[in-house]
Amino acid sequence: TRDIPSECKLLASLTRASDFQHHGYEEMVSALFAVQSECPYITRIYSIGHSVEGRHLYVLEFSDNPGIHEALEPEFKYIGNMHGNEVLGRELLIYLAQFLCEEYRAGNERITHLIHDTRIHILPSMNPDGYEVAARQGPEFNGYLVGRGNAKEVDLNRNFPDLNALMYYYEKHNGQNHHLPLPDNWELQVELETLAVIKWMQNYNFVLSANLHGGAVVANYPFDKSREPRIRGKTSNSATPDEKIFKKLAKTYSYGHSWMHKGWNCGDYFDEGITNGASWYSLSKGMQDFNYLHTNCFEITLELSCDKFPPATALASEWLANREALVSYMEQVHHGIKGMVYDENNNPISNAVISVAGINHDITSGTDGDYFRLLLPGTYTVTASALGYQPFTKTVTVGPAEAVQLDFYLKVQPKGTNLNVKAYPNKKGSPTAKSPPTNLGPR
Repeated sequence: TRDIPSECKLLASLTRASDFQHHGYEEMVSALFAVQSECPYITRIYSIGHSVEGRHLYVLEFSDNPGIHEALEPEFKYIGNMHGNEVLGRELLIYLAQFLCEEYRAGNERITHLIHDTRIHILPSMNPDGYEVAARQGPEFNGYLVGRGNAKEVDLNRNFPDLNALMYYYEKHNGQNHHLPLPDNWELQVELETLAVIKWMQNYNFVLSANLHGGAVVANYPFDKSREPRIRGKTSNSATPDEKIFKKLAKTYSYGHSWMHKGWNCGDYFDEGITNGASWYSLSKGMQDFNYLHTNCFEITLELSCDKFPPATALASEWLANREALVSYMEQVHHGIKGMVYDENNNPISNAVISVAGINHDITSGTDGDYFRLLLPGTYTVTASALGYQPFTKTVTVGPAEAVQLDFYLKVQPKGTNLNVKAYPNKKGSPTAKSPPTNLGPR
């Protein structure tokens, strides 16, 4: 028999409209466990915590060694349904999980390669309580805000510690440019769902992420919070030091999507289907900026539908519109440089700082001594440094294909010499931001 072209195979799995239904909490959990039982050797289900009403925040992991971080294999995450009434992301992530399992079993080379070389974590619903409130209203009557917040009606995307104010202060005073410290007693200041996600981020060395929202159609990249004081009716671009790579990541999604890149959607125009968060509207205490400022992870926010709670009849076409973008975006985790940081005896060094000349945002090696630095093609000067060791600098040329491996071997600093490791002011005495009025746009 003739081989079926892979594109037809892709279409064959999950295209019957009857397969596409909204999933309440019980149905979502059943769907995740069904995938796990269908693909037991490449998946794992774990809970990162509970919602206010006691629902599990379940994550489905895909990897050729589930439950294990393999050195030099990057960690990726997708988060859906942070706003309970923005439901398309939740459904797309359930379909994505089913799709990855089915395609892996069918021998799809692209998906097999992705699962073997990446550790993928999918959290379909960060706000299962809010979803249930929104679902009780149903698609036809869903208000713009009903079910947006958690069970305490707190907007989870305005609930992360505000590290932007500290970052903008440090920029002016040559301070720390990564892994900013959290305020004292931060655990008591955030919701249970936010707490669970922050602990999750601290426990896994995520490299790339997206969080899926609704209410617009655009790929939104950091910073979300403006550096400038707010002037009514005026917004300004608030670029990260990694502006160029963030634009590339956002375009990967918008051009992979059937119509996002066209720009005109939901009565708004975004050139190429992407926007800097602050140039759209400024937002404080969001999850996207927190990823970049507290961890090694680069995250963008994907607005995926004009209708926050689309009818079930729209789900099949939405899946087809987003499927390629969801896969292409995951593949972006394999660009730039990665490598190991060792001492002279080949022992891995964790928490080594990796600095790229000209980009004022460092990243760190993980517990196994491996690091991952997303970069566009080009030639870079890269320095690895760690407390007690002499820094080492190398030049590397990055191409458009897979990440270039660049390992570092650090020599112990001779006693009594000045350590050339970046020293940063501590968090005491730095400014605290006054929270502006909360803006309730889609994000």
